[in-house]
Amino acid sequence: MGQESGKRYDLRLCCMAGMLAAVVASCMSFDNERSVAMDRQPHENETANPDHLTIFLAGDVMTGRGIDQILPHPSEPVIHEPYVKNAFKYVHIAERASGPIPWPVDWPYIWGDALGELARLAPDVRMINLETSVTASDDFWPHKGINYRMHPDNIAVLTAADIDYCSLANNHTIDWGYQGLLETLEVLAQAGIQSAGAGRNLQEAEQPAVLPVTGKGRVLAFSYGMPSSGIPAEWAAGEDKAGVNLLAELSDHAVRDIGDKIRALRRPDDIVVLSIHWGGNWGYRISPKYRTFAHMLIDRAGVDIIHGHSSHHALGLEVYRDRPIIYGCGDFLNDYEGIGGNEEYRGDLGLMYFATMEPASGKLVRLQLIPTRIKHFKVNRASADDAGWLQKVLTRESKAWGVRIEVKGDQSFAVRWEQSAGGR
Repeated sequence: MGQESGKRYDLRLCCMAGMLAAVVASCMSFDNERSVAMDRQPHENETANPDHLTIFLAGDVMTGRGIDQILPHPSEPVIHEPYVKNAFKYVHIAERASGPIPWPVDWPYIWGDALGELARLAPDVRMINLETSVTASDDFWPHKGINYRMHPDNIAVLTAADIDYCSLANNHTIDWGYQGLLETLEVLAQAGIQSAGAGRNLQEAEQPAVLPVTGKGRVLAFSYGMPSSGIPAEWAAGEDKAGVNLLAELSDHAVRDIGDKIRALRRPDDIVVLSIHWGGNWGYRISPKYRTFAHMLIDRAGVDIIHGHSSHHALGLEVYRDRPIIYGCGDFLNDYEGIGGNEEYRGDLGLMYFATMEPASGKLVRLQLIPTRIKHFKVNRASADDAGWLQKVLTRESKAWGVRIEVKGDQSFAVRWEQSAGGR
């Protein structure tokens, strides 16, 4: 090879090397951008931003029937189920499965380890789906099969956990008749607990709760329930009729109506939560219709958090355009302990959801989950084995939507997602 040829060969090598380096750099840049998108979410050891707003969300909290029987002021135990006629039998079933329950218990008892987690993470707002009426009414809804109620004198069990808001658009709010519903509304209001999703008429049932957070903005909480969750059609509120805020169908019209209501009330820095009771009790499949509707609520109605419930176990979750969609929180507290059936879903395991939001943009900053287990009629931190099982299930059900669940050293979960490049 001559001297000139050698120079040309060296030049070609240099060009090829430069091109290869550019390609490698481009690939690395792409991976780094994707990594940054996944890891931009703050970790638990970072300093909290004082402008961010954290909301605690839980699924079904059923403080009636057997739970009510262990509280200081139990209702009359007579119930009208096909096979069980005394609510205290559910206490006996639980004790037979897990050992003695020290009834009567004090107000904080049922919250168990959850109280420590709430104190540690200090959310600005605490929201639950209250799946029982709070009444002394004996006017049970006939032919329903299951009727939940908690005695009004036990309302301190909710204030013991500083609950700010109860969603009432569900299939147990009117278990003890319309008088039971009206008493539920009155008792919650007297206790300083806001609610939405049920009312003395349709206008009141549609009205959201407005939860101010000093120095950070407000949380607007809307509540809807669907027939698919078991809400009887006749429970729908009317112009002059008490009832629940029933969402009859997942339609464009419904999205427009919800969006109009949000826009009429929304202020800058408001976080909008839509709590919805939908779907059956068991099974992981998310209907494509539900997912499309959830996306429409975010895109077109201005919802920031979708707080779904009805499933007795946690479902997969999604973060769409940096807004969390909790399709099914799972039960947080109930009296099903010791009752057989559907064990493969581990309905005794639940989650505490802590969503940290940026009010200025409405975007999710952090989503932390605390795995729990119902035992002895109270909320307990899940064991390492139970937490591991739940993490695998959540990962399996959420990975198709770009969400992964990481287990932290304290057995809590950090949710990671691919953040959106643009706005809503």
